[in-house]
Amino acid sequence: MSNNQPLQHDTIVLTGTSITGQAQSQIEALGGEALHLPLIEVADVQSNDDGLFLQRSQQVDWLIFTSQNAVHAFIRKMEQYEQDASLWIEQRIAVVGEKTAEALEMAGFSIHFVPTTYSADTMVKEFNRFLQPETTCLFMRGSMAKDTIPNGLKCRVETWTIYETRPTKKSIPELKEQIQHKNCTVVFASPSAVRVYAEEILPLHDWDQIQVAAIGHVTEKALIALGAWDIIQPKTYTMQQVIEEIARRKES
Repeated sequence: MSNNQPLQHDTIVLTGTSITGQAQSQIEALGGEALHLPLIEVADVQSNDDGLFLQRSQQVDWLIFTSQNAVHAFIRKMEQYEQDASLWIEQRIAVVGEKTAEALEMAGFSIHFVPTTYSADTMVKEFNRFLQPETTCLFMRGSMAKDTIPNGLKCRVETWTIYETRPTKKSIPELKEQIQHKNCTVVFASPSAVRVYAEEILPLHDWDQIQVAAIGHVTEKALIALGAWDIIQPKTYTMQQVIEEIARRKES
């Protein structure tokens, strides 16, 4: 195996809603095969109150985004109502994750707070230092999001469920085939994807048939609860870092 291609002969399966060109290129540069087999999918939540929520988002002190999915759904709402980022120039924005921040910046927004660790728990702890009881926040959330942020922040937090997460089984047959015939590392980025895997694949294929990787401690806990072990987990919760951690594991 080439020293600069530690993933040679390995297949890295990404189970999230999408795969970026950057992630695919990174895996291939390390000698691996990148395979996107989603176990979850997302869809915008449509509501008659969308216009009111957009208006409210221009009035609160802070907007909170914890995923790229929330950003993309928000931008689609803006486009639907023919609005642009200049209308939010007075609002400060807090995000979890560098990719979430990049997606907002590409749409013309400025970012004012990012936690040191990309998790809701860390965000609550660090973000509270910037807040007063009278501070108003609007949290753009998914349907499966926990209440860590609205319950943990010491201010007035309103929530807008802007997209929904739901399981998808369309990739299950191919994922089973890959596990049987390839040397696979399966990357999980959410507890939702872990649950689908456990329901559809775990009864037939034990955890020891794959290398498991997780992005985020909540996802890692979901895997451990279902019996997974020897989980690759980077300190920084990004796809780039988990791929680098997988490569380091292969080199050792």
